[in-house]
Amino acid sequence: MFTGIVQACVPITSCQDKPGLKTFSLHLPETLDKNVKLGASIAIDGVCLTVAKKQGQKVIFNAMQETLQKTTIGLLKKGQTVNLERSARFGDEIGGHVVSGHVTGMAKIIHVETPENNQIVTFKVPKAWMKYILPKGFIALDGCSLTIVDVKKSAGTFTVWFIPETLKRTVFGRKQVGDMVNVEIDSRTQAIVDTVEQYMNEKK
Repeated sequence: MFTGIVQACVPITSCQDKPGLKTFSLHLPETLDKNVKLGASIAIDGVCLTVAKKQGQKVIFNAMQETLQKTTIGLLKKGQTVNLERSARFGDEIGGHVVSGHVTGMAKIIHVETPENNQIVTFKVPKAWMKYILPKGFIALDGCSLTIVDVKKSAGTFTVWFIPETLKRTVFGRKQVGDMVNVEIDSRTQAIVDTVEQYMNEKK
């Protein structure tokens, strides 16, 4: 489980692609390296991955075909910066919302506006997801817990406003039109919508 509060932005230090498999590494900041063991779960751009090897502060991950197809992990390259969050522990402050690291799929950035001290980003997703994407609701994008602002269900788009602090501390300070991001729909919202939908269908 994660909180959606990104703890660091770090560059990919190595990346190797094989058929159906990507192996990549990064160096954990000293503040996040304590007690990381083989098998630990770490969210990379919102994707829950398992530490396969550890050499000092260097951690190595393997991503299989399912992950490569459904997330931006398949697009990673050496030198690219990613959001990182270690798994939450009992007693940690949940500053965002509960995030599983099980990504729903990807969204595309289709528009960016930059009014003073703000950045407004519009994302496009499959229209089937829009019933779970509600104004003022939660969504996790590249592992960031964010609040949805405007929603256009017929177009399959929604907007998020980013404050300077988020842009500075996450990969969203580098994102541009055309970039893809990982989406995790809020599981509680999805459960409520699906339950109500099922109930209404049974009443017909």
